[in-house]
Order: sequence, then C-alpha cells, then structure tokens
Amino acid sequence: MNTEALDDAPAPESGRPGTAERAFAGASKDAARPTLSVVIPVYNERATLPEILRLVMLALPGVAKQVIVVDDCSTDGTREWITEYLPRTETPIGRIVTGGDGGLRFLGPPRADETRGEEGGGDEAGAASVEIVPAETSLIVLLHDRNRGKGRALRTGFETANRDVIIIQDADLEYDPVDWAEMLDLIERDKADVVFGSRFYGRPHRVLYFHHYMANKLISFVFNFLFDQMLSDIEVCYKMFRRTVIEEIEFTCDDFGFEIEFSAKVAKSKRWRIYETGCAYYGRTYEEGKKINWRDGVKALWYVFWFRIF
Repeated sequence: MNTEALDDAPAPESGRPGTAERAFAGASKDAARPTLSVVIPVYNERATLPEILRLVMLALPGVAKQVIVVDDCSTDGTREWITEYLPRTETPIGRIVTGGDGGLRFLGPPRADETRGEEGGGDEAGAASVEIVPAETSLIVLLHDRNRGKGRALRTGFETANRDVIIIQDADLEYDPVDWAEMLDLIERDKADVVFGSRFYGRPHRVLYFHHYMANKLISFVFNFLFDQMLSDIEVCYKMFRRTVIEEIEFTCDDFGFEIEFSAKVAKSKRWRIYETGCAYYGRTYEEGKKINWRDGVKALWYVFWFRIF
C-alpha cells in the first residue's frame, strides 16, 4: 500500500459519533444528522472503482460517511490498485487528488500547517486538481481470499458497517450517489426504515436489453404477489436502510440472490416501513463489463419461491 499518501491522516478516534447510541428518528433541526455506511462490493472494476469512490465521498456534503470497499478477489488489476492506494484499516479521508495523468489518490485531511499557497506541494505535487471531501469520511478495504459472490461481499461489509444508516453501492458507475439524498431524507424524517431505489420512476435510464426488462418485471410481479408488496424494481442495486434492520436478519445468499433474500426477509418481518424513490440508471452492455446474465434471472425467480416458503 502507498503509505506516504496517508501519513498526514490522523488516527481514527475511538467512541466516534455515528454508533448505535445515536438516535435520530424524529430528530430536530438542531440534532446531528444520521451517519452513513456505504458498502461497495467489487469484482473486476479497475476502470470504474476510483471514480465511484470519488462520487461517493463527495455525495451528501453534510453527512459523515464510512466507506467500505469489499474486493471479491478481483483478477483484472483491481486488487493491485486497491493494495497500493487504499488503506486496510479504517482511515480518515479529506482530499481527493487528481494527478496529471488523470489518476486519483485519496488522502488524509489537510494538515494544520497547510495553506492555499502551499497547495500542490507534498502529497499534492503534480496534481491537476484537489477536491476537499465535504464531510467527515473514513475508508476501509476488506479483501476476500477467493471469489465468493456479491451476496457474501455484502455480508462481509455489513459486519464492519457501524453507522446509523447503510446504503449498498455498486462499483460500476451504473448508479449515481446523487440519488441518495431523497432516500436518506425519508429515513431522516422518520418516514421510512428501508428505502429501495427504482429505475422505473422517470429518472434517466439507458435503453438496453428488453429481455432484462421483462425478466425484472416478471420477478417483481411474482415477488409482489407472493409477499403482498408493491415494489417496482426488485433487482435494483440501491437499498438504503437503518442498521437495526440487518441486525435482526440473518442472510445466507452468497450470489445475486441477495437482492431477493433482502427484500423477502424485510417484507416478511412486517416491521419495517418500506418506501421507493426514483434513481437514474446508466447501464452497461456486456462488452462494457456487465456481469449478470439469464441464469441469474432464473435463480432469482427460484429464490422468490424459496424465501416465501422458508
């Protein structure tokens, strides 16, 4: 790992705010805002991971964030980039530096002795631009020793997540963190406990595969019929929820079946207030790196029936 880039980052404080003790339901304007854990499962996303990290850290300027990257044993250079540039222990991040070659580095907060006049020196030498992370943000990386699937990567991330609210974020740039604001607002105002994104609510949506669209609609219809719900996009990445939700649920799926398992167990509990908000979708083709295929759709339909029965 490139430790020089993190030398100026102060050690994380113990007993930091954002733990379970921080109640925010129905909070007044003067109370602290909920903190956010962002869980990012990664598999072979070398081309997009640095930029999605940048967007995640710049999102929701008034909200403190814990960013958790879980690499599921990537083989395309992602693991090597992570090992060189990202911390293995939870580390504060305060600056995003874009180098002259376009590469991104994630550095600690500016030192007290740094001034605007010194910008561009030290860690920022040769930088084309420096962006200040607008809220308290920490970053941690977790590495799988073998490929275990998206569901298992998420469960690994959940084990480390310790902020008030959790959001799932894919690393492929198909989803934009700008859409978090409306989701978090529902939780912050104590209207919702779980908020699903939906790609079918009129937001920008790349036009791609008809059979994917129909498969999603079929899976969503069967799920809604069996679980008495009204979710429009069961296979969406974006799921934001209070941390207490997953503290009371045991997950078992290692693959893409997690999407169904999460939705089914939340619905069956009949405890949590569920909402949907629209989210943009900048989908990829298979040539651009899309991984899910028809087999995953068949398995998802099977999972719907499995989790209805068991």
